[in-house]
Amino acid sequence: SRYGPKMPLAVDCTAELIRCKVLDSSGRVKSHELILSYGLALVRFVNLITERKQKMASIPLRQLAKEVDIPIWVVDLRHELTHGKLPRLALCRKGCDVVLDWLRKTYWSRQLGNNLCEESEDEDEEEEEVEANVELDNDAWE
Repeated sequence: SRYGPKMPLAVDCTAELIRCKVLDSSGRVKSHELILSYGLALVRFVNLITERKQKMASIPLRQLAKEVDIPIWVVDLRHELTHGKLPRLALCRKGCDVVLDWLRKTYWSRQLGNNLCEESEDEDEEEEEVEANVELDNDAWE
């Protein structure tokens, strides 16, 4: 509320993603509508977070995402949501969870002034497993 109409991007993205999770857990929204809600939140996240790095020259989103440690498969998910066939709800949910975790580590832990961004080895292994599963899901799109 201190920022008035100019909300920080990370706060805005977090709010949209949490709103999707709340809608999903309510059980009142159909799968297709949830995919669209998650999709919009994920597309906005990738676009807003990477646009800061965009200079005068057009730089591919994959490269920009890599520079800020956003998993490439999230950019691919954004591409499918924007230009291709809508993905399965499970993939949108995974994307939301990964992006919320990225926001927690990159933005919220700094705001809270604690060491939330420290990862255990278990979390690293879990992320690798999620990325491997998502790569399999990418094959299903084709």
